[in-house]
Amino acid sequence: MIEKLFGTDGIRGIANKELTCELAMNAARATAVVLADNKGKGQSPQKRRTKILVGKDTRLSCDMLEGALVAGLCSAGVDTVLLGVLPTPAVAFLTKKYEADAGIMISASHNPYNFNGIKIFEGNGYKLSDEMEFKIEEAVAYTKKISLKSQNLAGSEGRVFFKKNALRDYIDHIKKSVGFSLDGPKVAFDCSNGAASYSAKILFEELNCQCKMLFCHPNGVNINKDCGSIYLENLSNFVKNNDVDLGIAFDGDADRCLAVDENGDIVDGDAIMAMCAADMKSRGKLSKNTVVGTIMTNLGFVRFCDKNEINFIPAEVGDKYVLREMLREDFNLGGEQSGHVIFKDFATTGDGQLTAGILLGVINKRRQKLSKLTEVLKKFPQASINIEASREQKLRVKNDKNLLAIIKEAQQKLGDAGRIIVRPSGTEPFIRVMMEWENSCEIDNFLNKFALEIKKKLANT
Repeated sequence: MIEKLFGTDGIRGIANKELTCELAMNAARATAVVLADNKGKGQSPQKRRTKILVGKDTRLSCDMLEGALVAGLCSAGVDTVLLGVLPTPAVAFLTKKYEADAGIMISASHNPYNFNGIKIFEGNGYKLSDEMEFKIEEAVAYTKKISLKSQNLAGSEGRVFFKKNALRDYIDHIKKSVGFSLDGPKVAFDCSNGAASYSAKILFEELNCQCKMLFCHPNGVNINKDCGSIYLENLSNFVKNNDVDLGIAFDGDADRCLAVDENGDIVDGDAIMAMCAADMKSRGKLSKNTVVGTIMTNLGFVRFCDKNEINFIPAEVGDKYVLREMLREDFNLGGEQSGHVIFKDFATTGDGQLTAGILLGVINKRRQKLSKLTEVLKKFPQASINIEASREQKLRVKNDKNLLAIIKEAQQKLGDAGRIIVRPSGTEPFIRVMMEWENSCEIDNFLNKFALEIKKKLANT
């Protein structure tokens, strides 16, 4: 039986428990085999030598998993280039820049430090397709049949290289993409004690920001702890109580960006996309006048698009699904409420620091405070809740008639004034329930009652 390893964003689990060294090594070997098959056979061993980049965030377990990945890749004849600590989007960019066959990022993104993950990019810098993920899962399932190079041809094992200027190359890329000096705004940056801790200060000072750096001292276990894009309270309080114009928060691997305006109010990915879409349309830079979001994108964003004659396309949750829709017809702006925003003219995946630079550029050009710019988007009140669920329970969400009947009844009660979405998490053991409703006073009560019905139905069947 072929085990499902990939979730919404790579292979993920508790390090050394679910995501073991053995799994990492076998995933690396499987990736090498699948890539070699894709490159084609019949070439000489030297011409067919595969090169894969490996980057990591600041989790304690990254060094352990890096070693396992290196062992797996080298044993399969792959040359491995170690990039060190840097953001996930840097691995995506550098994979293409350095003409590697693939890039691997060791990170569990916004999850706590005890989790970790393996994200894989193809040579073009894009995340793996579902087909490629399945091939790797299939190869892992039969990993004992993978021929190791030392058994076939002496000297064909892979080698390890270190790329010392990788972070500098990535920073220069972001600077070039932003394109101009930001004229000295005072910005507080929350680096989540993650990968941005080593790049954000250099990048934004060189872009002429006055930087106040928060949570930028990683120790291996403090990544995402009470900080970053999923915990904005500390950044909000700092902005309100200090002389800064706004705050920017990244997650652990810096592929997300959220903001806090000068009043301490949160500016999410939907608001960032609205501001950027309006700016890009005004300059004739919004490809086919279209923005790609997800089924979780706030209804207020859909209304914003209607009002501004912008087409909106919803994708499944997950930035790789957003990107899939963008590539389908060459759209250049898409993203998620969580802060994954993809500017396809400059990047192949969500990039928190690129998003921050472009957002600061919009503020610079408009000469307005962030709170004023966010007025383009009138959001629907939104509430969400996570229901603990096993893998089997998560699978029932899409096809259990009783669950679907409960969801349909709830949607009928909301009518055109709201909506409800129930979906299994692709990264954690939860069923996620999200509700939007114009009736802000009753939304929490309605949501809690609905979630209780779902829990009862899951428990009884």
